[in-house]
Amino acid sequence: MNSIGEAELRELIVALSGRVAAARDLLNRLDAALGDGDHGTSVSVAFAVAVEDIRTLDEPSLSAIWLTTAKALMNRMGGASGAIFGTFFLRGVTLLHDRDRLGKAEMQALLQAGLDGVKARGKAKLGDKTMVDALEPAVVAFAEADDYDSAWRSAAAAARAGTEATKGLVARQGRARFLGQRAVGHIDPGAMTAALMFEAIDDYWRANCR
Repeated sequence: MNSIGEAELRELIVALSGRVAAARDLLNRLDAALGDGDHGTSVSVAFAVAVEDIRTLDEPSLSAIWLTTAKALMNRMGGASGAIFGTFFLRGVTLLHDRDRLGKAEMQALLQAGLDGVKARGKAKLGDKTMVDALEPAVVAFAEADDYDSAWRSAAAAARAGTEATKGLVARQGRARFLGQRAVGHIDPGAMTAALMFEAIDDYWRANCR
């Protein structure tokens, strides 16, 4: 498959929701070391709401699916995390207007818009021990790949590597920045969530779209 339509995009969000829900306790444990300990719960609830809201759309266009996901993350996660994760989806909505399929180039632009939005909203850059450490390598790897199959696979691997690298970083953004050196040795939960998202899409793609 060389493009994504409404049905595939909807199922990708379902796949994201399932993967995050399965990792809820892990994400909560990671967050407990750096923050409130509720990241897994809040993000899994938000994605579950997104899935249900998408199912009730009268006209599930690409832009409506993406916007519905953004709203669910912003409204149900709450706080800075909800704003940042929601921004990843919200920033690209305008790119989807009047489109009914997404080729790799269009998806690449969508992911880049999301990354740009996250960096602008959170004032974070690579190395700050945030989701950007997983998201930026993933987007770069996606852009460098030749086709969807290799793009999702490369993005998932890059996101996972970026996530693991956060373990050795001192946090410079978010609540974890107040921990200073005590944050070293802990993986950032936002980065882990981003990695799970790309891994979920890669798994779905391998099983259903090749």
